[in-house]
Amino acid sequence: MRKIDGYVMRTVGGAMFLVMVVVLSLDLIFAFIAELDDTRNDYQTLQALWYVFLTLPRRIYDYLPLGAFMGCLVGLGALASSSELTVIRAAGVSIKRIVWSAMKPALVVVLLGVVIGEYIAPTTERIAQSEKAVALGASQNVASAHGVWHREGNTFMHLNAVQPNGVLHGVSLFRFGDDRVLEVSSFAERAIFQGDHWLLENVVSTRIEEERTLRNQHATLRWETGLSPGVLSVLIVKPENLSMTGLYTYAIYLGEQGLTAGQYWLAFWKKALMPLGTAVMVLVAISFIFGPLRSVTMGFRVFTGLLVGLLFKYMQDLLGPMSMVYGFNPLIAVLAPIVVNAVVGAVLMRKAG
Repeated sequence: MRKIDGYVMRTVGGAMFLVMVVVLSLDLIFAFIAELDDTRNDYQTLQALWYVFLTLPRRIYDYLPLGAFMGCLVGLGALASSSELTVIRAAGVSIKRIVWSAMKPALVVVLLGVVIGEYIAPTTERIAQSEKAVALGASQNVASAHGVWHREGNTFMHLNAVQPNGVLHGVSLFRFGDDRVLEVSSFAERAIFQGDHWLLENVVSTRIEEERTLRNQHATLRWETGLSPGVLSVLIVKPENLSMTGLYTYAIYLGEQGLTAGQYWLAFWKKALMPLGTAVMVLVAISFIFGPLRSVTMGFRVFTGLLVGLLFKYMQDLLGPMSMVYGFNPLIAVLAPIVVNAVVGAVLMRKAG
């Protein structure tokens, strides 16, 4: 029995690995081609290639659920096509045992996803985004399309680039009065964190009064703000690419500032429930093999798997923004597709048994 368990695990695990290699190879090629469109200033071909390499952990994390689902579908489908599953069941191996053997590689994928999503991808993504922004000319007195906006009280700020070591490039500050009229506009080429405050360098400040504007220049200027390098390092990365710790910290910070944090809570619950979602998708794949896709061709299994995987993704992508618009809990938006797929998988497995 152990040999049979090991054979099923190797077949499914190998299929998962093969799917990941194919999908990632295509994604990296298209990503590199897309990055070549951004080449200018110091951001050239080698920098674009380095950027794509640094974003590889994030891409692996993004495709792990699809790889587990499709790999299970392809691996068990190959066993079914060659009648090996029929022989295994005739040997007295129950469906539950086969399911558990196929689930073991998926559990490895889930653990790998947690490690990459929490400890590797957020760091490499942060470095990739900051290095790209600096290479594109972050210190220029122009709001970069790759920069980030943030608000603290009545001050709106735009940062062209945020480096993980506590250095900001291209800092634009816009302070408004209580009547929502712009009072002061400032730009600093660089800002360096000093432990309890920021030191702005090469600052040009314009104060707007009723009948005139006053322009001042400062070599250095003290900037008091509640933003720390830790919070800013969260800000430069898209919510879905952050760690759960970073998402939770920044969502709490936004709440304290009276700002909407729904987008970050949505990303938090997606990451927190990713292991459960992956397990449910694998269960659906297994139920297809023992159920309605038992005697169809491998091509049709792959096609059906793609449809189910895309349907699951689109359900989450649709319900997520809906939770922002209609104000219901983001947890519901993430949990609903998982529950639906779990019910489908359970029903199909019961029929197969």
